[in-house]
Amino acid sequence: MLRVGVVGVGMMGQHHVRVYSELAKERKVELVGIADADLERAKELAKKYGTVPYGDYSELAREGLDAVDIAVPTSLHKDVALEFINHGTSVLIEKPIAETVENAEAIIEAAEEKGVTLMVGHIERFNPAVLKLRELIDRGELGKVVTISAKRVGPMAERIRDVGIIIDLGVHDIDVISYLFGQRVRTVYARAGNVLHPAGVEDHALITLGFKDGTGIVETNWLTPHKTRTLNVVGTAGIAYLDYIEQSLKLYNQEWIKEAKIEKKEPLRNEIEHFIECVETGKRPIVDGEAGLHALKVALLAQKSARTGKVLEVEE
Repeated sequence: MLRVGVVGVGMMGQHHVRVYSELAKERKVELVGIADADLERAKELAKKYGTVPYGDYSELAREGLDAVDIAVPTSLHKDVALEFINHGTSVLIEKPIAETVENAEAIIEAAEEKGVTLMVGHIERFNPAVLKLRELIDRGELGKVVTISAKRVGPMAERIRDVGIIIDLGVHDIDVISYLFGQRVRTVYARAGNVLHPAGVEDHALITLGFKDGTGIVETNWLTPHKTRTLNVVGTAGIAYLDYIEQSLKLYNQEWIKEAKIEKKEPLRNEIEHFIECVETGKRPIVDGEAGLHALKVALLAQKSARTGKVLEVEE
């Protein structure tokens, strides 16, 4: 049984703790402890889920964990990840992998040197509707895919202070669109700005992604009063409409309309179970460090493109 821990128990981290607690009840893991700079918050959740609270993640790192789940602010990813990796602990890091390419590369290199599993939490890769859509694309149901466009909009997120919307939200669809095309992004062009967010970071963006065989478009903002998470795929033989939240997928062509049968399941649970399997078996995660690094590179270039007004090439 894997000994696991969670670092960062804020808005997202608390859900990670809940899932590990459920898995612990099923005797799939042992939730050794949770750490947060807000020790009272850690104590509150530890009491609720029957584990041990830590105010200093370094103390948790010394507990001999097999795996740790890191859900701290992006700017802290490198320091926290390296602390655990250096103790021989496998790591799941919430997206994006880091705030800079250099820090992301440092995490990847350390994990390779220590021989531990490194996975990046791009949760939409584990959405049952996305997995079904990739299956249908691979089967040729839509013919040759020409464009993929995503809309990820909603109210302002006051909790996000250290990054803009491209890094916080746009990176989801950058990764998913690349996954659905089965290709890396080659060029990036973006327009972005700040209207309301008090931190001064961009709170709306429109990103165009150039691929070898098609185009991706990501629309994202913190200005829309209601949350929308959708993705459309246009192919030579039809079009697909996906709703991330509803986990629904509809396909249209000239003759029929049909809805895919999807067994709905919490993407976070799927993600964490995959991480545990990779740690146990040694197989490479489907969202490894390199995939996380590519999504980050593209997101950072989108920010730069918005500042310069230029189409930028993605270097590999």
